[in-house]
Amino acid sequence: QVQLWESGGGLVQSGGSLRLSCAASEFRFSAYVQSWYRQAPGKERELVASISNGGGGTNYADSAKGRFTISRDNADNTLWLQMNNLKPEDTAVYYCNARGLYLFNSGPQMRDYWGQGTQVTVSS
Repeated sequence: QVQLWESGGGLVQSGGSLRLSCAASEFRFSAYVQSWYRQAPGKERELVASISNGGGGTNYADSAKGRFTISRDNADNTLWLQMNNLKPEDTAVYYCNARGLYLFNSGPQMRDYWGQGTQVTVSS
């Protein structure tokens, strides 16, 4: 069972920056997409940004374009989200996700793993 841990959330003023990280207990995906999602109170969880191992392509929600940057350290399988120029509407719990073909000893299987989330609060 893969475990993901997010960290780096906190309280920041509007216009400020935060850097979220997501560490994995182990990472034996042969093909994957790793993503950051967020969920604000009373709203559905939404995709913020994603990165794939197939060329490292990235994808961003319109709300994140130009302000957020997703990256990944392949040496230690850490996922990052640099968030700049934060706005009050960015306030949410941010979740790390890893989805793809996991290499179990019994063979590859599709898996979808989530972290526990980290709170980001942006004050106006």
